Amino acid sequence: MDKILRFVITLLITVAGLMTAKWISTSSFFASIVSNEFLSMGFLSGGDTVTTILIYVVGGLTGGVIGFFVSPFFIKHLWKFTYWVESMLNKMPIYDVLAGSLGLAIGLIISNLIGSAFMHIPIIGNYIPGVCSIILGYLGVNIAISKREELFSMLMTLPWKSKERQKDKPSELDQYKILDTSVIIDGRIADICASGFVEGPLVVPIFVLEELQHIADSSDLLKRNRGRRGLDILNRMQKELALSVQINESDFDDIAEVDSKLVRLAQVMKGKLVTNDYNLNKVAELQGVTVLNINELSNSVKPVVLPGEEMVVHVVKDGKEFGQGIGYLDDGTMIVVDSGKKHIGDTIGVLVTSVLQTAAGRMIFAKPKAMEKGA
Repeated sequence: MDKILRFVITLLITVAGLMTAKWISTSSFFASIVSNEFLSMGFLSGGDTVTTILIYVVGGLTGGVIGFFVSPFFIKHLWKFTYWVESMLNKMPIYDVLAGSLGLAIGLIISNLIGSAFMHIPIIGNYIPGVCSIILGYLGVNIAISKREELFSMLMTLPWKSKERQKDKPSELDQYKILDTSVIIDGRIADICASGFVEGPLVVPIFVLEELQHIADSSDLLKRNRGRRGLDILNRMQKELALSVQINESDFDDIAEVDSKLVRLAQVMKGKLVTNDYNLNKVAELQGVTVLNINELSNSVKPVVLPGEEMVVHVVKDGKEFGQGIGYLDDGTMIVVDSGKKHIGDTIGVLVTSVLQTAAGRMIFAKPKAMEKGA
């Protein structure tokens, strides 16, 4: 490939040398420094003189020699430019590339229409189309990339596209489940997938994996243990449970926050986001991304407790209010026992008085059965 490029560049510079020689031979400056006798020496049948042909030969040879020696320099920088463009395009999401190309095409079409109307203006008319192409091409790329979501949404609403999308719409099982850092460290996702409640390919973005690695390398012992637990969970899901776990290499250099990158990736892949993060949950839902929250699932499968039911609880500590005791069920649900402070360390029967459901979980309020009997 380098040899072909070298030949082409050498040929182009040779042609440029011939054109330069022709310009020199017909210029008034050349005629002023060379006598007419020398210029008219040796007329040939075609009308050219030996002097003219000699000038062409010298110009062509000079261009060829220059082209032969400078072509490696041009080829080297051409490859560098090609690799730079390729690396930039590889970093950009495919939607940005498509939107930018479409915007560039529209900008150049508009610039051609505008520029052709001004071409007849003296002096500056020939330069206006070029200036318009640069300005409108740049604007077209920037506007199309910034409005890519609206652009592709509009294209998807076209009648024939709507029919194709319905036909090609992935089934529920084929949808990607994109895991965030919190749900991997939590670990319950492995057991949930192993039990068959969550099906389909699981996706771990590369930036989430990097965040896990940074946590695992932290100087803080607690953070380091949490990070290593997350990496162990992923390893277990891939090897022991044989789940379909894919590492997605996509990154979004224009976005700094990991949470925002997760939302963008879910939109691009048309997948579901699996998280325990309450704030990320709300932000993703506002942007139209389906969220699977493990905490919400855990709260949903807890046994229903109604006021008036009896249960047995082990009181482990005192509560915030005077005389209260705190106990926990096996699933971690906190029970606040009225007048339970005196029973700390004991296992007692209680009567449920009310149940409070919050975003963080469920709290049960109860009082000892002995108090109910006394009342």
